Amino acid sequence: MLRWTRAWTLPYRGIGPSSSSFSRLPIAPSSSQGGTEPRPVPLSYELLDGEAASPPLVFLHGLFGSKTNFNSIAKALAQQTGRRPELVERLIAVDISPVETTSSSNFPNYVAAMRAVDMANEASLSSARKLADERLRSVIQSASMRQFLLTNLVEVDGRFVWRLNLDALAQHLDKILDFPARQETYSGPTLFLRGGNSQFLPPSHYPEIRRLFPRAQMQTVPNASHWVHSDRPQDFMAAVQGFLA
Repeated sequence: MLRWTRAWTLPYRGIGPSSSSFSRLPIAPSSSQGGTEPRPVPLSYELLDGEAASPPLVFLHGLFGSKTNFNSIAKALAQQTGRRPELVERLIAVDISPVETTSSSNFPNYVAAMRAVDMANEASLSSARKLADERLRSVIQSASMRQFLLTNLVEVDGRFVWRLNLDALAQHLDKILDFPARQETYSGPTLFLRGGNSQFLPPSHYPEIRRLFPRAQMQTVPNASHWVHSDRPQDFMAAVQGFLA
């Protein structure tokens, strides 16, 4: 991913209102496609206020997420750090590690529960959300987790559906949650920021993290789950700004 990040750039519009755009990012073909040429896929992104002369601070959301997840955090950081272009050549990983996470994840159960919800007869988004919340409650006890998943409920051609490709996720989730063995390292400054209540980045992963990221720092945000920026936004901001400063 680090190599790809350096291979493309997004148009920068300088100071101004945020805007949503689509660009096209070339990706390598899979072996099952039988082709040799990369195929373009739509890349949805949002540009927020900043200084045109400064390199961008790029947020990449995780599984089940969307570009809206970091809106408020991104706007605040754009306002507070847009004068420091020399500080963005570094990496922050939020509650995830370069290690296989299938065993510590409930994501397969989430995908199965979402696929089982039938919202074909619902007349409004509010009723569809209520029905989906009721159906998910038996599998997902966390109300905040259910609310996060419900942000993926949208109306398409008069029907309420999940905007996620749940069939594809169900088929390839083991690959998404896996992490291939790597030998090359990233020598830039790196912060691994974990939630104190999360199981995704345990201390047992630290040796592999430090092997791949020799300059890695570890920091824990107490009383935060996997969604650190949502549970403890002020602590998240303080950690990010402290690392960039």
